[in-house]
Amino acid sequence: MVALPLLLLSFAHLQCINAFTSVSSRQMPSSSVTSIAPSRHNKLQLGMTQDDTDDEDDGNPLSKGIDSVSWLPSVITDTRKTRRSIIESSSEPPSQDNTVETLPLFPLGGIVYTPNSEHILNIFEPRYRQMYNDILMNGSKRFVVSMCHPSEEGRFAATGVLFSLEELKEVSELTDDQVKYICNHRVTGRVKLHEVVNPEVWETRETYLKVKGTVIDDTGYYDKKYKQDDEDAGNNNNNGKDEKISKELVDAVLSKARASSLEKSPEEEALFQSFSALVELQHDMEEDVRFTRASVKSFGVAEGTDVDPNLWTSIRLWQSYAEQRLVATQNEMQKEFQERLVEFLKKEMGTGESGDELPSAIGFDNLSPELQQELIGLQERMTRELKPLLLEQTLSMQKILEAENHTKRVELMQYFVDAERKRLQARKSLKNMFSGASIGSVSKKQVEERSQAQSREEVAQFFDEDDAWQ
Repeated sequence: MVALPLLLLSFAHLQCINAFTSVSSRQMPSSSVTSIAPSRHNKLQLGMTQDDTDDEDDGNPLSKGIDSVSWLPSVITDTRKTRRSIIESSSEPPSQDNTVETLPLFPLGGIVYTPNSEHILNIFEPRYRQMYNDILMNGSKRFVVSMCHPSEEGRFAATGVLFSLEELKEVSELTDDQVKYICNHRVTGRVKLHEVVNPEVWETRETYLKVKGTVIDDTGYYDKKYKQDDEDAGNNNNNGKDEKISKELVDAVLSKARASSLEKSPEEEALFQSFSALVELQHDMEEDVRFTRASVKSFGVAEGTDVDPNLWTSIRLWQSYAEQRLVATQNEMQKEFQERLVEFLKKEMGTGESGDELPSAIGFDNLSPELQQELIGLQERMTRELKPLLLEQTLSMQKILEAENHTKRVELMQYFVDAERKRLQARKSLKNMFSGASIGSVSKKQVEERSQAQSREEVAQFFDEDDAWQ
């Protein structure tokens, strides 16, 4: 299949990554998810439809759509609105205790990050070059990352995560100063944001934003770090590095052992059983993107990160699964157009004796008028159908991130897993109903089209604002 970077729309483009940084992540490995050739009906649909009511009596955590998660007031105001009124409009003003800190804020578009994950950022915008210089000089080496509001510029989620800098490389000479730093980070906890202390700089871009927030150390990172620093200070022999490596290996083994010995709470057991049932149903339905059966054994529900696996690793696994389903849906939507495009290229631009050697890229103007119209229609359809799925996935992760405690996160995860399982059960019933019809009266394609139409109807109910994702 020919690669066409100028033509084909990627779902990642819909994530609205801010232009000031390029991001790559090292999160949950995808080995626990089996990806086969995608099918048309295979969409990320967790069944979170928009109801006419504003309450959550039905148990749907996303019944209010975008407003289901908490947001700070926008930093963009008119000239009549003062900074004091911005702070007073906050639903939860900062407390006066010493747990509130002032931290740099680095908004990173529509991505939700989770504790104990690792990420690489390429830093090139002046204000964020300054931010890294500052956190290196003061020794904190940390900042807050929060998701941007899908439709309101300058508005950020009220719960973010704490990025701790682990490695920084100066690459100005290698990139002709296009990129200043390439940085490795670990997410070491969550942060409850109370207010932006310098909202005026968002529009002037003279420096980076700062927020007052309360750090929630979900990973025990700082307790472990201070303890390790004390141990390192008292260890001056040449075998210190070898002893550290040995200790890390022992800790990893103990972490696995603790996970297998912990007794699950009723809520944790219910989540584990729900996930196990989903995996079996996925294999029974021969889903194109599905969890491996082995992933059930590694599906963690424990609270502490000193246990491996734990709930946060399972949350990242679920996030990875949702992303792969979006990619599979995108690929299937492109498939028919790609086939027609290859035929066109072979006929009009093929080289070599057989004409099978195709160009690696082609401009829009080089396409036939029919293919141009088809491509425009494809992009409009992908935007229309993938945007709500991507938004739903993002809000699901943000809802889990801002949950008050471990039990609430377990309950949310179970809701999302159960919603996916119910979707598959409904489709299975639909297929069984059609399979009972007379031979030849209903085709497989009709079954898929009926299921696809049902999914589109659910998406439309959830995502009723055409411009809600910029």
